[in-house]
Order: sequence, then structure tokens, then C-alpha cells
Amino acid sequence: MENVENLKTIVNSDGIIIRWPKKKEEKRAVLEYLITKFEKGCKYSELEVNLIIKKWHSFGDHSLLRRELYDAFLMDRSPDCSEYWVHETE
Repeated sequence: MENVENLKTIVNSDGIIIRWPKKKEEKRAVLEYLITKFEKGCKYSELEVNLIIKKWHSFGDHSLLRRELYDAFLMDRSPDCSEYWVHETE
């Protein structure tokens, strides 16, 4: 993982994200870490996305992280938000 240094004070020894950082580069590192918890080529419901995010963070804002994954172009979603998937570059 290329952003390990940025994650030292954000992810605990169990791999759980313990806080949402303020610095842009740290936010990106968290999102790149979190997207690895999703399988490429798999479709997820919003509930499934929320459950995965809840499993990997402890600060209680799965909605923020879900939106941030989408806004960072790491995750795509259907227009009605019923399906989510890892964004794949061509």
C-alpha cells in the first residue's frame, strides 16, 4: 500500500479506520485503503456497502465514507443508488 505512512494515526492495529482526517492526502489514503475491502466486478446494494464500511471504521459515519468513495471516483453507483461497484479504469 503506497499510502501507509499517511494511515499510521488513522487506522489502528486491527485495520479499523478510527477517524476521518482533515488533510486531503490523508483522506485519499483512507479511501484507497477502504476501497480494497470491496471486490472488483461485484455489485453491492447500499445496505451491503454500508455493512462493509461499518466493519472497517469506528467513528460512526458510514454515509460520509460511502459518499466520499463515490465522489473520489473509487466507487460507481446506479442512478437510483440501488447498486454500487468498484470503479474500474480502462
